[in-house]
Amino acid sequence: MTQQTASRAVVIYSGGMDSYTVLHRALREGHEVHALSFHYGQRHARELDVASRVCQSLGIAHQVVDIRAIHGLIGASALTDATQAMPRADYAEDNMKATVVPNRNMILLSLAIAHAVNLEAEICYYGAHGGDHAIYPDCRPEFVERINDVAAIANYTPVEIRAPYLHASKDDILAEGLQMGLDYAQSWTCYLGETLACGECGSCRERLQAFAAMGMTDPLPYRTREA
Repeated sequence: MTQQTASRAVVIYSGGMDSYTVLHRALREGHEVHALSFHYGQRHARELDVASRVCQSLGIAHQVVDIRAIHGLIGASALTDATQAMPRADYAEDNMKATVVPNRNMILLSLAIAHAVNLEAEICYYGAHGGDHAIYPDCRPEFVERINDVAAIANYTPVEIRAPYLHASKDDILAEGLQMGLDYAQSWTCYLGETLACGECGSCRERLQAFAAMGMTDPLPYRTREA
């Protein structure tokens, strides 16, 4: 009997809570995972260091791609401009638009698709989820649908874009990760790269609220907890 080779998959892995769960989901689905992380000029690289440690511990292929040369093209965001005040409020369209990085997921997916074609991988995962729809246009279902159309024709070999949590909440993602036995101390969500998570930015608040909904305490250390 011929042993079936595991299909390859590229996972865009930021080191955050959502992509950490996606990474493990792809592994659980039996894929040979190749993780890609990107330094695009974000305010800190803390989550990239976390991503590298996780991939090393799992023994999976991982590349951190330095695309900081494009920073001048996408720098008008609180995530890429340290002179802008970081919103310290719950996730909502009116206060989190400042954290939108123009065209970020299209840029990262374009590179990930190219990597997938180069590896002869059939699938590319990324961590868009339902809570992002109101704020981030490139996390919406219609974007995923269209980028899949493009990924099917942009190369001789089609690549499928999968966003397994596209219609899931942060609570849903955490619940599935906990069922997988994941340790979320191995992820970094805070928009600031300080020693302790701030507990005040929208990303921290959403994460803390998800743990509270599960009746649990987030294992990350916080400067303050605003959930």
